[in-house]
Amino acid sequence: MDELVTLEGELIAKIEAASSEAALEEVRVSALGKKRVVSEKLKTLGKMSREERMEMGPALNGLTERVGAAIETKKEALEAAALDARLATEKVDVTLPVRPEPKGKIHPVSQVFEEISAIFAAMGFDVAEGPDIEDDFHNFTALNFPPDHPAREMHDTFFFNEKENGSRMVLRTHTSPVQIRTMMTQKPPIRIIIPGRTFRNDSDQTHTPMFHQVEGLVIDRETHMGHLKGTLEAFAKAFFEVDSVKTRFRPHFFPFTEPSAEMDIGYERVGNEIRIGQGEKWMEILGCGMVHPNVLKNCGLDPDEYQGFAFGMGVDRLAMLKYGIPDLRDFFAADARWLEHYGFDPHDQPNLATGLSR
Repeated sequence: MDELVTLEGELIAKIEAASSEAALEEVRVSALGKKRVVSEKLKTLGKMSREERMEMGPALNGLTERVGAAIETKKEALEAAALDARLATEKVDVTLPVRPEPKGKIHPVSQVFEEISAIFAAMGFDVAEGPDIEDDFHNFTALNFPPDHPAREMHDTFFFNEKENGSRMVLRTHTSPVQIRTMMTQKPPIRIIIPGRTFRNDSDQTHTPMFHQVEGLVIDRETHMGHLKGTLEAFAKAFFEVDSVKTRFRPHFFPFTEPSAEMDIGYERVGNEIRIGQGEKWMEILGCGMVHPNVLKNCGLDPDEYQGFAFGMGVDRLAMLKYGIPDLRDFFAADARWLEHYGFDPHDQPNLATGLSR
């Protein structure tokens, strides 16, 4: 037994003297490994008498447990010391300025959506939204499109596969179906704008299969063409941030409005710059008109009691005009360098009080 006491003292001393986890591991292996000091002592139990085993067995087990506990205690102390040393070398001076990090930008299309919404919100318009996938009724029939209209053909519209009943869903070709849904579910007066994505089977230097629109709808008992012109002229001045803007309304045809018109604004080109509100040239920016009586009837409204106007504009094109973006295709190029140049700070929230843009 004296031999075990001496052995325990020697092992504890070695454990305490270990200055690193590697050194402590060497002590553990030398003491408790399969062919080491304590293990060799345990092997002698088989040669002892029953009385000796009853005395020596618990003593050896106790020695093993105490040495193991001492090793664990020392290991925890060494790990804590190593962590303290590492923290001391890796400490951060919190008074230093933060490292510069890349900052995201708001896409010009998103910015223009917000600007348009801010302008019409000040006029009392609400924002309405609807699904990108529409049925034939909401996208065509309710909007007074005749059965043989070219927009109903595959070369103009993205159709889904036919259902069992022969009908086909479409990717909406305009945001006008939201006008139909609103008139069918909401009692006049109605004053809404509808921002969103639209889809047409068209792709070239000036057209993309997916583009962005904002449409507007006003339905009331006494709304007339003068209200339409005043609303759109006020919008043009606010959006292009000019004191005055020249406009003209040219007769046009849309199935869902009568009379229909396209709105032109006056501009002049100075070098590569387009100046809105100056010059003698004209540029079309949107389509508009008084809501067709057939559309009102299709929505359950009496055209003898209610009338209103609607308009629609391409957001991508307005962004190009206002911010001098030369190529429509860059909107969809996912080029971080382009976005860094043309994008907007996330904190630039458009409002009429402080200005729509930077």
